Amino acid sequence: MAQTTFSGPVKSDNGFIGGTSADPITVTSAQNISSFYASSSATTGDTRLNYSRLDITSTGSGETLRAFTRVTAANAATGGTVNGAHISLSINGSGTISGAGNALRVTLGGSSTNPGGTIAALQLDSDFATGGTWTNASYIRCTNSSTGTIGTFAVLPDAMFQTATTPTVTDGIAVKDATGNTYYLLCSTALS
Repeated sequence: MAQTTFSGPVKSDNGFIGGTSADPITVTSAQNISSFYASSSATTGDTRLNYSRLDITSTGSGETLRAFTRVTAANAATGGTVNGAHISLSINGSGTISGAGNALRVTLGGSSTNPGGTIAALQLDSDFATGGTWTNASYIRCTNSSTGTIGTFAVLPDAMFQTATTPTVTDGIAVKDATGNTYYLLCSTALS
């Protein structure tokens, strides 16, 4: 693929488009189609490799970032993985964190007024064809890609916990371990 180099500020009144759905960029060997590499030695403030902002000023909708990977060939990810997005934070060598470090941080915010609608900091969704039974799929899958371990599944705010005096178990949410054993998170319709 040919390299294009820009120096100084670059402006386009129509945005930047790399390929279209009718005429996509095509490659025949594994490579990064769009790459950005940087190094920051700043001692204060935030450095961002890519900053994007979208202001919705009317009744339309949209996203600041939409990542979509589509598999159309048999046996994709042989010896690898296929992801819609892969976000990592790595602390290596003598690197340490004195504040917070997150591989993914999602924040839901706004003013003090209730905006209405259905809002969430994180929505897990599925989009399978009607009639399919996807017993090998899950909304959350935790894996350990190293020999180290994480001892806690989740840290939740105290306000999310409510004391039950005599709970009645009415339902359970199925959870499987790495070997396929099924366990249940017990649920109740009432706390007392």
